[in-house]
Amino acid sequence: MKNIKIYFAIAFIFINLFAFAQSKYISVKDFFRNPEKAQYQLSPDGKYISHTEPYENRMNIFIQNLDGGIPYRITSVKDRDIWTYYWKGNNYLLYSRDFGGDENEHIFRLTKDGKEEKDLTPFENTSSSLFDDLPDHPTDVLIQMNKENKQLFDVYRLNVVTGEIKMVAANPGGVDQWVTDHEGKVRLAIKVDGLNTILLHRKNEEDPFKPIITTNFTERVKPLFFTPDNKYLYAISNIGRDKAILVKIDPSTGKEIEKVYENPNYDVSYASYTKKTKNIQQLSFVGWKIEYIFLDKEYVKLMKKLRTKIPSQYEYYINSSNDDESIFIVRSWNDRTLGSFYFYNKKTDEFKKIADISPWLKEEDLCEMKPIQYTSRDGLTIYGYLTLPKKANTKNLPVVINPHGGPWLRDQWTYNSEVQFLANRGYAVLQMNFRGSTGYGKKFWELSFKQYGKKMQDDITDGVQWLIKEGIADPKRIGIYGGSYGGYATLAGLAFTPDLYACGVDYVGISNLFTFLNTLPPYWLPRLEMWYERVGDPKKDSLLLASASPLFHVDKIKVPVLVVQGANDPRVKKAESDQIVEALKKKGVEVTYLVKENEGHGFQNEENVIEFYEVMEKFLEKYLKPN
Repeated sequence: MKNIKIYFAIAFIFINLFAFAQSKYISVKDFFRNPEKAQYQLSPDGKYISHTEPYENRMNIFIQNLDGGIPYRITSVKDRDIWTYYWKGNNYLLYSRDFGGDENEHIFRLTKDGKEEKDLTPFENTSSSLFDDLPDHPTDVLIQMNKENKQLFDVYRLNVVTGEIKMVAANPGGVDQWVTDHEGKVRLAIKVDGLNTILLHRKNEEDPFKPIITTNFTERVKPLFFTPDNKYLYAISNIGRDKAILVKIDPSTGKEIEKVYENPNYDVSYASYTKKTKNIQQLSFVGWKIEYIFLDKEYVKLMKKLRTKIPSQYEYYINSSNDDESIFIVRSWNDRTLGSFYFYNKKTDEFKKIADISPWLKEEDLCEMKPIQYTSRDGLTIYGYLTLPKKANTKNLPVVINPHGGPWLRDQWTYNSEVQFLANRGYAVLQMNFRGSTGYGKKFWELSFKQYGKKMQDDITDGVQWLIKEGIADPKRIGIYGGSYGGYATLAGLAFTPDLYACGVDYVGISNLFTFLNTLPPYWLPRLEMWYERVGDPKKDSLLLASASPLFHVDKIKVPVLVVQGANDPRVKKAESDQIVEALKKKGVEVTYLVKENEGHGFQNEENVIEFYEVMEKFLEKYLKPN
């Protein structure tokens, strides 16, 4: 009997050594370096293909002729990555960038041969964005800018060749969304008035806007695009229902005339139309994965054809097409890879891989993201994702709890560099869609109102307790890490459940709800009353906000904290991090503070991103002690 026990003990050791050998160490740089190639797009005529790739450690734009030309670089930006760019006609490209993370985006123009580069919106403290690319116009696009009033965005017609700018829709106050028809005419606007939202419509650009739908902010009508004849409107609406559905509306009356699609469990989140016919082609909702519903017959055929060419373990979508929708750029991906780009010619059925996004990362070395659910203390079903390290032993693990930002967003099944990095280091990673997370309906969202640090935090805590009960988590080796609202949830977790965590990493997170609400970006101020309704009014709810602000409960925090901040953050000001760091130091809590002067709400420059995760790696290793 003794020999049998020894045999099994030796076998167990060898099994675990084998499992460890299968878990390949991947460097921080390889997880967080810029892609080898990304952002592939076709020119409207389909003769050129563009993409971004690193030049001097920054993502820049490259172009090649589809007839076999060699890719050539057309931009030379060295201080900030280019992530957003567009073709305008077949000769010009536009790209957007800010400066040091301040989110004041400028729109630049240049020709496809890299000449005539110009900042088309060189205005100080102004944010600009492309609103409608006007594909049928040779030179003009519509943009939004808060040039005249930092709180409000007006619509301008911009000639990308001459640089001439002309206002076409002045913001009357409170409008935070505009919608054009298929002729590029500004026909709809959503206005905020206190706690109400008002959908405005006009038949043509000479007519004044008239209100057609008024709702409390908890009900919404999100206009998407017009029908091909510009007569009716497709929109996502939750008026009179819990789940948001896709509807058709008569904009002259505001009446809903057709339910296009509804899902009993999830909100419809997106819909699109074809370039050629302007017919609605697809919509989507997010369950534990993104689910697509295809409504256009030709698009159904196309997606079925692509499914035969892309292995079933990958998700895929159309990333770009030419104007007549005969050639396409397709992207594949799953939870263990950023994926690849493919070229597909519908006429010839030619299908070929263009590039892998991060070829140095191998799927077999990475970890599966699995859907989970648990029940909150007050009976809600909380959905989330659990990623376990590649080990034979999946019990009693060190854990990183990773609440998402927003907070009115959600986590979903996808490739996540942070999660894969942590799992590669031996941590189990739990992401949960706590109450208020979007996509689960109106009631689930409303349950988060004025629950910062309260029931929202309880949902996170209940996830930790679920991991402990399941035997997955070592109760003494649990850390919490998040960005933005997730950074707030990190500080709240350390302050309000001080015995639960061994350490925490706060990335651009809120520490004081009073100072946060008093320093919102100017373009968020039209919705200030809604912020008060969802978070709390600094005057009416002062006791609530004080009780939920980690800064005022710093005396309860007793474990080490890593705080990370961008100096130019316009959403969560640097002062949010400064004050919690100062308070922690005064209380004798071990705190590490990493600030980057050329970053904003989340780091973007490659060297800063890599440094952050190297610091985070050492910090977690010291206090969670992974095997």
